[in-house]
Amino acid sequence: MKVLVANLGSTSFKYRLFDLPSETQLARGGIDRIGQSPSACFVEINGRREESTQSIADHAAAVQICLDQLTHPEYGCIKSVSEVAAIGFKAVFAGNLSGVRIVDDALLAKMEDLSDIAPAHNPMYAKAMRQLRAAFPQIPLVAALETAFHDTIPPENKLYAIPLEWSEEYEIKRWGFHGASHRFLNTRIAQLLGNNDLRVITCHLGGSNSLCAARAGKSQATSMGMSPQTGLLQNNRVGDFDVFSLPILLRKTGKTLAQILEDLSTKAGLLGVSGLSQDARDVEEAAAKGNARAKLALDVFISSIRQYLGAYLTVLGGADVIIFSGGIGENSQVVRSGVCRNMGWAGIVLDEAKNFSLARGSEACLSTAASKTQIWVVPTNEEIVVARQTAEALKTKAEG
Repeated sequence: MKVLVANLGSTSFKYRLFDLPSETQLARGGIDRIGQSPSACFVEINGRREESTQSIADHAAAVQICLDQLTHPEYGCIKSVSEVAAIGFKAVFAGNLSGVRIVDDALLAKMEDLSDIAPAHNPMYAKAMRQLRAAFPQIPLVAALETAFHDTIPPENKLYAIPLEWSEEYEIKRWGFHGASHRFLNTRIAQLLGNNDLRVITCHLGGSNSLCAARAGKSQATSMGMSPQTGLLQNNRVGDFDVFSLPILLRKTGKTLAQILEDLSTKAGLLGVSGLSQDARDVEEAAAKGNARAKLALDVFISSIRQYLGAYLTVLGGADVIIFSGGIGENSQVVRSGVCRNMGWAGIVLDEAKNFSLARGSEACLSTAASKTQIWVVPTNEEIVVARQTAEALKTKAEG
């Protein structure tokens, strides 16, 4: 079974084609600047990379380019579009319509209704899915919701202290996100250590950030809440924030609520504190050169990770493993070192020599022999999780 996994941006489309159940990656590609001219396209198949530029109007046209690449007579890896069993999406939020679902009108309507919770994700996914259903009705679309992995979180860790009917009627609760990544990391570490009954704290740190506490591969708590704007500070999103500050901001700035929310989701986080960049690499480099605001942003970021890490040690009664992943978690020695600093009292001791010599993209254990908790770097693979879930959804539909 061949499954195409789509990762959508507002003006981008990235994909991977997998052959299941072997989980062989047959191709990967991407298209940038959709709706602009020219759009940039690339595809990698069998070690060969092809690049081109052309005008691409929307995501449906981008998928057609992708399918043309995959079936190219010279370098393609499939003979016909009919070989693609489904397109799987790492969709973000649909409230109570969580889990893995065949895309239908009800799901799309729910995603659109909740767009203000995930404004950077839901609108583009819903729009693209509608385009693709019209353009390729023969190919099933499957949405693997980011919240699905966190469906196992118990009520005491999922509910806000609000009138209970708000949770029940309006679906206001800590939904959590980055589910595909946290799921992959828990599955992978169980394979590496040959143990399915681990207490694991996963740190997905990249453009957006979250921690998750899991026991035996099941989520028990996670830092993101009702929206992806909460929890740890993000690249340009605020993270945890006291809503009772809003009246002051509205009064002092003269801005509308919509404008303030826009600022909190696009001008805050690392960008807001540093005043320099939303890219952690830029912030880290500037801090090393003595930029005080950049160092402050880095310190606030590391402190927020440590606070959630400490909370999740309490949730799990300690941890067998801590995993760093995502672009920052996998590549920033400074962040890993800062998070693990002076944690020996909790049995967490990082081997600094291993930490600072780790090669980019490596999978490795970085804790000392004396550390009671293993500290790992594990590159995440959200796409293979979505591919697996898509195949399972098709199987369930066929059997149902």
